[in-house]
Parts: sequence; structure tokens; C-alpha cells
Amino acid sequence: MQEIHSLLQPASFRFIDQSELGPTFSALQSFATDDALAMSVGQGYSPTTARLWVHHQTIVLGIPDARLPYIEDGLQFLKEMGYQTIVRNSGGLAVVLDDGVLNLSFIFPDAKQVDIHDGYNAMVEFIQLLFQEEGYPIEAFEITGSYCPGTYDLSIDGKKFAGISQRRVKNGTAVQIYLCINGSGQERAELLRQFYEIGKKDAETTFSYPAIVPESMASLEELWKKELSVQDIRNRMLYKLHELSGHIVTDPMTDQEMEWFDKRFDQMVQRNEKALDHLV
Repeated sequence: MQEIHSLLQPASFRFIDQSELGPTFSALQSFATDDALAMSVGQGYSPTTARLWVHHQTIVLGIPDARLPYIEDGLQFLKEMGYQTIVRNSGGLAVVLDDGVLNLSFIFPDAKQVDIHDGYNAMVEFIQLLFQEEGYPIEAFEITGSYCPGTYDLSIDGKKFAGISQRRVKNGTAVQIYLCINGSGQERAELLRQFYEIGKKDAETTFSYPAIVPESMASLEELWKKELSVQDIRNRMLYKLHELSGHIVTDPMTDQEMEWFDKRFDQMVQRNEKALDHLV
């Protein structure tokens, strides 16, 4: 039996489920929430936290995406396709969020003592443990042709179903993963392939934007060839967290955390206004 990463074995997990807040729940709120929780966990006010979140018809851009030569045209295309757009405050490039994509944030303490790779590796290990019984080996390496490619892309048989980013705030670390549970991974990738084609056109850019090959991506439902729901995976996660720690708390956000959230949310709004001041 493999040794479990120490970050996945806290004395207690705090579990915050925001996976069913609906279409009005903005991704800007999610990133501000993780910042507030990272401050809280980092200062010892909260135990290690697992937060689940779902956003409807949202494209989360990276900072370089907002600098595409024809970004206005790209944003107009996404708007016409029914998607709202925000710029994230963690690393990475554009990803697609919808009601078939479940996001998990782990908020770990001791950012100064924890190597950046520890956060990524803990998340990879959690997902591998979570889906171990399915019998499909999950690998972590960059999937060429995927959107938001990175060293910690998660794939089965070479098809990417998840990507991980990380953000450090004060003495806390937020490790965030999106998991394509159901729907078409290929259709999500095709949407962003067209976005980059429209947003870049034939312009020369110093930044190397991904050349997306839609066939490189799939949802877990497609990979496992069986029906899956976000709620099913949510329940699996809660069970696994309890198995790893033995103690789960579901405390709502405190007044202090909400105060930090308000400040971080304002910063996110300002950041987006600055990055997308030509938003269509």
C-alpha cells in the first residue's frame, strides 16, 4: 500500500461545498474565496480546507490570454457562444468551466515550509486515490494539444481530463484542480481552439499560445464509458476526505474570512477591469 502524502492527512479537514450555488455564482467569487481561506488556513484560524465549486458557462482566462492581439474579437466570440469571461489570479491559461466540470481547491498551511511541488503532488495523489477503484491508471505529465497545458495535466490513455494550478497567499497555499466529469472534452477544447484562432489570427506574438488539438481531451464519463454526475464525484470526495483524516468539519466562513473575501473580491474585480477594460 502506498504511503499517503502528509498534506492529505491533517488532524481535520474543513469541507466547504459550493458546487450547487447555480449560474449566478461568479468565478470571481471563487478565486476571492480561496484567497480568504488561504489567509485563514495559513494563520491557523482554519484547518486544512477542501472546497468544491462549479461555475456555469464560464471561460477563465490567464493573464497572457488577456493580451492576445485580437482579444476583443475572441471575447465577442465567447459571448456569442453563451460564455462569460474572467481573468484568474493564479497561473495558467484559458480553461472552460460549465456544469459538467467540478473544481476542487485544497487550502494547505505552511506555504513557506511546503515546496511548491508538494502541493501539486498532493493533489495528483488525491485524485489517483479517489479513482483508484476504477482501474484506469491516471498519469501526470503535460498533454500536448490540450488547453492550459502543464506539467501536472492529469490524463488517462493520453487524454487530459483535469488540470491543476496553484496560488500562494500569505502563509497558505490554494491548489486548484478542474475535473471534466461529463459532457464532451473535445467540444470544450474546440471552443478554446476557435477562441485562440480568432484572438491571435496570424499575428506574431512573443508569448507562445497553445495549438489546441481537441482530440487530446476527454471527460471522465467518456474515458470510463459510463454515466457520471458531478454529485457522484462530490460524494466520493467527501468519503475519501473522511477516510484520510477521520474528522470533517463543515464550518461556514467566519466574519474575519468574509472581511478578507470582500477585499480580495474587490481586487479581483479591479484586476479584471484593468485586464479587460475593452471587454465587449
